[in-house]
Amino acid sequence: MYICKHRLTIHVSVPLFINHSTKMRCRSDGSRRSMAPSLHTLSLLFFFFLRLSTAWRPLPHMKNNVTELEFGGYKKYEGSSEFVKLKYHMGPVLTSNITVHIIWYGTWPSSQKRIIREFINSISAADDRRSPSVSGWWKTVQLYTDQTGSNITRSVRLGEEKNDRLLSHGKTLTRLSIQSVIKSAVTAKTKPLPIHPKGGVYLLLTADDVYVEDFCQNVCGFHYFTFPSIVGYTLPYAWVGNSAKLCPGMCAYPFSVPDYIPGLKPLKSPNGEAAIDGMISVIAHEIAEVASNPLANAWYAGEDPSFPVEIADLCEGIYGTGGGGSYTGQMLNDEDGATYNMHGIRRRFLVQWVWNHVVNYCTGPNALD
Repeated sequence: MYICKHRLTIHVSVPLFINHSTKMRCRSDGSRRSMAPSLHTLSLLFFFFLRLSTAWRPLPHMKNNVTELEFGGYKKYEGSSEFVKLKYHMGPVLTSNITVHIIWYGTWPSSQKRIIREFINSISAADDRRSPSVSGWWKTVQLYTDQTGSNITRSVRLGEEKNDRLLSHGKTLTRLSIQSVIKSAVTAKTKPLPIHPKGGVYLLLTADDVYVEDFCQNVCGFHYFTFPSIVGYTLPYAWVGNSAKLCPGMCAYPFSVPDYIPGLKPLKSPNGEAAIDGMISVIAHEIAEVASNPLANAWYAGEDPSFPVEIADLCEGIYGTGGGGSYTGQMLNDEDGATYNMHGIRRRFLVQWVWNHVVNYCTGPNALD
């Protein structure tokens, strides 16, 4: 059992109503062509494959009895090893040191930026004596290797950032225009973001008044890679939105709950920012999958790269021992009543577990057995 020096209590599993993140995938036959497709062609292909491949955070099927929805049968398991066929498809993983470049799109208070920055800095923090830790969580991601047997890097650091306060591409973004935002950041006349094709991850975070295609309908975040015909380079990137004004009950659960479920109370967030604390787990989800499947041809379940199930998808909504089905698993409550499952450098976070292909189930640093 997990023991900590300061007082804490085990928080009994709460129901999971929503999936955190979304991916978009396009097919690739792995071949190289001398001429890049036109933007019009890319748009058509992008639209077609997104309709096929988008995974989302489904809202629950409503039951007549809300008590049944909230407190239904408990199952003690962390994922399923019987049906999961996670395979390596011979593509690269991020073995070089990862540098995360954040693009802050819209207006972001400095207090919110600090929470997100600390989480990223905590991924490979040297001092992880405050167990369970974010760096302990990343050790599961590190288990994944490439063709040469090289593991995903331990080193994840925060790199240079770009502020796009004036919303260079408007308050409504499509999936293709997200790539244009990244292009603007890496080609800016003043302080452009550096180009790191091997270890760079470009993390676009949109403010709470910015709408992204499908956001709040079935999307909280996704990852993919940029097209050279748009950006000039193939760069792994991820997008995550701030749901505070648009759909906190969908994307910030369990720190915010859907309006249609009467009597269900949100949990207290560990950093006093429900929407940002909800974003942390989505960011973690996407960074883990960028590292293990940066070009949509490495680690995933299923035979179709346009509809992959990746290492974080397999553990959607599992935050602790006993998680699975409709339950998040056993989490921790500290003296202030906040719910979390791992420590960062100074703060606490709630982060979903990821699939461990060695033992063939979801694992996390706060496991109780």
